[in-house]
Amino acid sequence: MIRAELIDGGFIRVAPRGLDLLLKHGRVKRFLRDGGWAVVGIDPIRDQSRPSVYHGPERRRAA
Repeated sequence: MIRAELIDGGFIRVAPRGLDLLLKHGRVKRFLRDGGWAVVGIDPIRDQSRPSVYHGPERRRAA
C-alpha cells in the first residue's frame, strides 16, 4: 500500500493501481516513495498513457 495525500488534504493508503487511477484523475497532491514524497507536477512521475514495453534486446541474465 502507498501513502498518498489528496488535493483536499486528506491522507489515504492505496494500492498501486488505485494510485494510478487517482493520478489520472488529478486527485493526488503527493505520494510517498522509498526516497521520500513525490510531489505531483514537480517530481518525475511515470506517464501511464505510454505503454511501458521495452523494445530492445534482453539484457537480464537467467539465474
